[in-house]
Amino acid sequence: MIVVDTNVVAYLLLPGPQTSAAEALLEAEQAWSAQRRGAVSLDQAIALQHHAETLVITHEEPVHSEDVLHLVASSGCSAYDCESVAAAQQLGVPLITADQALLTAFPDLAQALPITPA
Repeated sequence: MIVVDTNVVAYLLLPGPQTSAAEALLEAEQAWSAQRRGAVSLDQAIALQHHAETLVITHEEPVHSEDVLHLVASSGCSAYDCESVAAAQQLGVPLITADQALLTAFPDLAQALPITPA
């Protein structure tokens, strides 16, 4: 299992330059956990959200607010971002992200989504 940042889920569901990397990650590691957060219509967004939820719904990881706030205080990252960090720490798994602030603040835990050539 890995924790994935919301943007990685978006890369998987919204075709673009990072879609193949997200697809390869899903093929390599099929158990994803994520925290939740307009270029698409409301109907498309709803359909995408349902799809995204099927990827992570069985692996939602509740986190303690105190843990999140300690991470915020030590990193300067947002509480929203630190929820994913706390989930990865609790599970003892890497956090896959394209968020440079998370990669910088948590180099021992956060890993960049590998970019694959198109």
